[in-house]
Amino acid sequence: MILFRRSVGLFLFLFFSVIQIQGQVGQSLQWSKDGNGYYDYEDSQISLTNLATGGQTVLVTKEQLVPTGMTVPLAVKSFTLSEDGQKALIFTNTKRVWRYETRGDYWIIDLKSKQLTQIGKDRPQSSLMFAKFAPDGTKVAYVSEHNVYVEDIATGKSSALTSTNGTRKLINGTFDWVYEEEFGCRDGFRWSPDGQRIAFWQIDANTIRDYYMLNTTDSIYSQVIPVEYPKVGEMPSACRIGVVEVTSGKTTWMVVPGDSRQHYIPRMEWAGASEVILQQLNRKQNASKLIYCNVQTGTASTIYTETDEAWIDIKSRWNDDDPSGWEWINSGKEFIWVSEKDGWRHIYRISRDGKKESLITAGNYDVIQIKQIDEKTGVIYFMASPKNATQQYLYKVTITGKGQAQQVSPAIEEGTHEYEISPNGKYAFHQFSNYYTRPAQEWISLPTHKPLDASADITKKISADAKKTSNIEFIKVTTEEGVELDGWMVKPANFDASKKYPIVFHVYGEPASQTVTDVWGRQRNFLYGGNMSNDGYIYISFDNRGTPAPKGRQWRKAIYRQIGRINIKDQAMAAKKILQLPYVDPARVAVWGWSGGGSSTLNLLFQYPEIFKTGIAVAAVANQLSYDNIYQERYMGLPQENQDDFIKGSPIFYAKNLQGNLLYIHGTGDDNVHYQNAELLINELIKHNKQFQVMPYPNRTHGIYEGEGTGRHLVTLYTQFLQKNCPGGGK
Repeated sequence: MILFRRSVGLFLFLFFSVIQIQGQVGQSLQWSKDGNGYYDYEDSQISLTNLATGGQTVLVTKEQLVPTGMTVPLAVKSFTLSEDGQKALIFTNTKRVWRYETRGDYWIIDLKSKQLTQIGKDRPQSSLMFAKFAPDGTKVAYVSEHNVYVEDIATGKSSALTSTNGTRKLINGTFDWVYEEEFGCRDGFRWSPDGQRIAFWQIDANTIRDYYMLNTTDSIYSQVIPVEYPKVGEMPSACRIGVVEVTSGKTTWMVVPGDSRQHYIPRMEWAGASEVILQQLNRKQNASKLIYCNVQTGTASTIYTETDEAWIDIKSRWNDDDPSGWEWINSGKEFIWVSEKDGWRHIYRISRDGKKESLITAGNYDVIQIKQIDEKTGVIYFMASPKNATQQYLYKVTITGKGQAQQVSPAIEEGTHEYEISPNGKYAFHQFSNYYTRPAQEWISLPTHKPLDASADITKKISADAKKTSNIEFIKVTTEEGVELDGWMVKPANFDASKKYPIVFHVYGEPASQTVTDVWGRQRNFLYGGNMSNDGYIYISFDNRGTPAPKGRQWRKAIYRQIGRINIKDQAMAAKKILQLPYVDPARVAVWGWSGGGSSTLNLLFQYPEIFKTGIAVAAVANQLSYDNIYQERYMGLPQENQDDFIKGSPIFYAKNLQGNLLYIHGTGDDNVHYQNAELLINELIKHNKQFQVMPYPNRTHGIYEGEGTGRHLVTLYTQFLQKNCPGGGK
């Protein structure tokens, strides 16, 4: 499922019209090697900015980005520099692969001679993926059409290092749909430190059945679009790690213990010149092993094992959605790891052989993300928010774990912070917002958090008056079961407590996302065409148990095998509390959500019809048995063992209870939550003579944004349905 900011899971492709999507591949800062500056592409040129001096040096001009025979410069999507800083690898002419633009064309520009050369000229246009310089800068490796290639820069000679054996679904150097969607795995190969070998993933999805989507609008005859999509309960793709010698092309397969179709390998990195280290998860994802493999013999040895009664999160949950890299410290004698084994998400240091470990972040709080490991100063920077689960701040702690963690973010800046920290730990790009402060950004020095430019100081942009005059408030409710939930509420403009107002609940409710975060714009309904507050609506949201709030393992994993039940009950019980407020009209109660939130909307409308009178569900999973295996089995187990949990957590099981007004919206080209869900639900509602409104968007994907006029139409549809069935205004 997909979710904004960093993806992994029912990715709420929601906030495209109010906030910029974060975490796109290749869009993070390009730091200089010494960490004192950063590279940038702006105004069709590549430059280097020195943060210490503020000076800027143009490395590549607009004119130098014009290939021979062309008249316009390359449109640079992203770029990387060689280890010696003498060449830049430019990514351009990009195309989407499911979520992100990860295939395209690559060019190299020599920063001395300014010579511009295309890589992979003999490959199909826009087919190259994840091109990377060899450590010595003489070669480039890339993926094209499911094979790994290496190309000599000087001669332009390229060769394939892998083979698909003529099959469509044997995938080398990248991943199948479900690995990308649920593990965030895209770039599937790694250069060895000496540049002599390349380690790569091979996914054999030939045994995975295709789900066929149907394009009926782009030609007179329909077109079938196959997606290798393992439904929950279906056997996963086989996965293995190969190490290929660049010169000879000889591949050695790592002999990883366990059935390759009953285990996953979401992480793999080099651990020196002669071995790789990988993380293996069992199919249920509740047992994790760290394994070394000798690249010459393929022999494997397990050094660290962890289990959980529910599931174990992978690295993307605690390392900025960056699946690459391994956090080695102490000259490779130890590494950093994150675990919830003591009930909280904490940082540990583990010896290379896995036999010794020590806790670095002690206390009853969660580490949200690791931001930087600075061995020179002996500190680790990480995000956390021990006192308020709706916010996040930068903290630091000693690598030894001695002493208490210290908050680095200014205490006066209450809200949500984000940082990109330089490799030397001296500088950071800092972004901040809260519910009454628009997004702001600044460059700071660390560890003092002092702005490099006093005029950009975020602290000066925080207004106490804006806080006082805001009609947004953060609230807490305690349900009948004693569960305390965080929420926010937006009251109508010119609020009159003697009147009763309609209320609209926004819900997600699954392990992939929070809705209750203290950021600018979160409390605005981007699908409403107008201003809900001015139109007399109360707008509200709660985070139930199971959402990924920094409230400890027990909070997050209470939802195991309970999606569609415990989260729905928490939301309904919170709504019951809110409906006791004298200014809430119990006859005008609406709920809406997208993706996992669409599923929650349906469940709330069907399971608690006495509370929720109107529902708008977008791209919802109507039947959990229709979703993919990695996401659904992680949080629900295997249907072969506990199918009843899947059935009784699915909206379709309760559809016969519909009493209120339902608008169901889905894109027929949704590769994530298939349109099949809409038709299954429609059939069930028809069977029980339940009247409702449905809107299919032809060929639109999970985000429902493709096609002329789509966004405006969706907003109009949503707004008119809500206003008709849950009219605004105090009474």
